[in-house]
Amino acid sequence: MSDLPPIVSVIMPCFNQGQFIEEAVESVIAQTFTPVEIIIINDGSTDIETVRLLKHYQKPNVSVIHTDNQGPSAARNLGIQQAKGRYILPVDADDRIGPTYLEKAVPILESQPEVGIVYAQAELFGAKTGSFDLPPYQFPDILLGNMIFNSSLYRKADWERAGGYNENMVWGWEDYDFWLAILELGRDVFYIPEVLYFHREVENSRSQQMTQEHWVKSYTQIFQNHPQLYFNHIGTLFKQLVELRGEVHGVHSQLHEAHSQLHEAHSQLHEVHSQLHEAHNEVHQVHSRLHTIVTTVQTSKAWKVRKRWLKLKQQLGIKVDAGDALIS
Repeated sequence: MSDLPPIVSVIMPCFNQGQFIEEAVESVIAQTFTPVEIIIINDGSTDIETVRLLKHYQKPNVSVIHTDNQGPSAARNLGIQQAKGRYILPVDADDRIGPTYLEKAVPILESQPEVGIVYAQAELFGAKTGSFDLPPYQFPDILLGNMIFNSSLYRKADWERAGGYNENMVWGWEDYDFWLAILELGRDVFYIPEVLYFHREVENSRSQQMTQEHWVKSYTQIFQNHPQLYFNHIGTLFKQLVELRGEVHGVHSQLHEAHSQLHEAHSQLHEVHSQLHEAHNEVHQVHSRLHTIVTTVQTSKAWKVRKRWLKLKQQLGIKVDAGDALIS
């Protein structure tokens, strides 16, 4: 870190995440780019350990703002209002960033004024590991679902022009809504194809708690927040709807065909089962006949004589041939 005025302000809301925040802060301190400030917003934490930690938290270029619980949007807005850097990077208190993230992201905003959002490849850690699967950014496809994770670099001036994070996104997706607001400013998006952001997966996160009703309300709220943007690209929505209907129809047809094939296979299996049952009865009948024949032969006088002759040969030491062995 540096004593110079910060170029980047890292905004870190924290609600009961004291057990993770040290790891998040250290990942920012380890940045190869300076100067950077970190603003932690204690968003009304109720966890004793988190409250105790943040009450006396002191590190170079790190400040803590304490507020009543207002949610992520209000917490970020509060932190950005006090930010001294011209670039903003939100980092959740339980996540972390790679050491060269700012070194590679800041020059893009410095040299390309048309770019408004810079983000990189991401990985998951914690309760789940692997790549952070988001589709590659495309416009206007982003109108149908978010493609940019929350820890992305942008200009504070664009935050001001966009009106900040919208606090009416009560079920989440405040980042998604904010990206659309920046896109409405005419900005482009730049993707760094390198893992520079690490998102911690935790049990019972906000996204995991969202119900179908919450999804509908969130999409509705986003549309209401950006009506002109959606109106200008309404064709994209209907195109996706038509394609989705076609895909659903195709899947339905495949399911119907599979059901018919399954029914035919079941009929064939039933026929084979009947043939096997009939063959089993025939084998049983043959076995019964053979048993009757063997019993008849073994009780005949000739059979008894043959057995006595075989016994006598054995007693006399005469070699028993294969034919004799069959009746032993």
